[in-house]
Amino acid sequence: MGFPATFLFIKRDSSMQKSFVKNAIALAALVVATPAVFAQQGASSVQLYGIVDAAVRHTNNEGAGGNSSLTKMIGGGMSQSRWGINVSEDLGGGLKAIANLESRFLTDSGTTASTNYFQQSWLGLQGNMGRLTMGRQYNVLFDLVTSTYSSFPYSPYMEAYKPEIGMSLGARANNMLKYTAEFGAIRGALQYSFDEKDVSGASAKTAGGYLRYSANGISAGLGYQNYELPQNAKLDAWTLGGSYRMNALYFNIGYAQNKLKGTPGPVDSAIVGNMWGGDTNGGFTRGAADKRQMAKIGFGYQITPQLNGGLHYYHAKQSGSPVAADNGKANFIVAVADYAFSKRTDAYFGVDYTKIKGGANLALGTNGARDRTGITAGLRHRF
Repeated sequence: MGFPATFLFIKRDSSMQKSFVKNAIALAALVVATPAVFAQQGASSVQLYGIVDAAVRHTNNEGAGGNSSLTKMIGGGMSQSRWGINVSEDLGGGLKAIANLESRFLTDSGTTASTNYFQQSWLGLQGNMGRLTMGRQYNVLFDLVTSTYSSFPYSPYMEAYKPEIGMSLGARANNMLKYTAEFGAIRGALQYSFDEKDVSGASAKTAGGYLRYSANGISAGLGYQNYELPQNAKLDAWTLGGSYRMNALYFNIGYAQNKLKGTPGPVDSAIVGNMWGGDTNGGFTRGAADKRQMAKIGFGYQITPQLNGGLHYYHAKQSGSPVAADNGKANFIVAVADYAFSKRTDAYFGVDYTKIKGGANLALGTNGARDRTGITAGLRHRF
């Protein structure tokens, strides 16, 4: 008796039954698909990170008075303040998509630290054979120095006083393709950035690479990069160096050279002068010199689990100008103590000194100073 009744019910309401079956199939498909959707979301990540750094810096022989002193708040003493986004998505088979956007700002004023709102803006693919990225990113010279023989083990360099960065051809480049591969203790990278005929020099053709070794506390590397300036002069740059870390002791040594080739026009000269000069990277005026060399040596020591100290010396030589007064030397010394309140927050105190020798036309900045002492005290937080 039950069978006929059921049969009659189904037959009598076949449209309702078809609708029910369709809904059931759709629900089943959704249930099956849902784990896959969540699995894809779980394999993707978006990470917000940043550094907020502020300091008070006092210098002598700076300011309108020539030999007057200047005390000011700066928006980055040990590090340049920044916020950024890292993106990663697992594409399967050991391949993943990666991207980065990073903006630099000045904590003291809340303004951007440069004309580029994003100092890094790149994306790419990473797999077992390395990674390929494209966009605005660090050049190979900067990568090598900061990863292999940086000035401080807890911070690649001091933002308020960084003589060595004046040798890295601006640290970043636009329109860049960069390939990086690492096999055991060996890492190498190649870069190429397209020439987009920007006469300001903001987008120039570059090419270069580096090779480094790092294992058992020893790191060493060699890097080369060229830079085609908009008015057809060229810069060739290379660097080599190494570091050694043993328990609480860190030691580093390095050398870099920039050589200008061809006859630079006014735009070319301004670009090179900006790369080599600037108070924050310990620079001194270029004049008509076409060669800059720098050697660095320093050490750091972890005095306690919270307290680190470091002392570094840099010697620069400028030559090649037909005007003898443009050729000369400079010595840079910096000592820094850093105290970590936690893994994210630290305080620091640094003293730096710069002295120019020879070259009557050489000066620090625009006020003609030949020597300068700086004292910096600040606080930094990472998130």
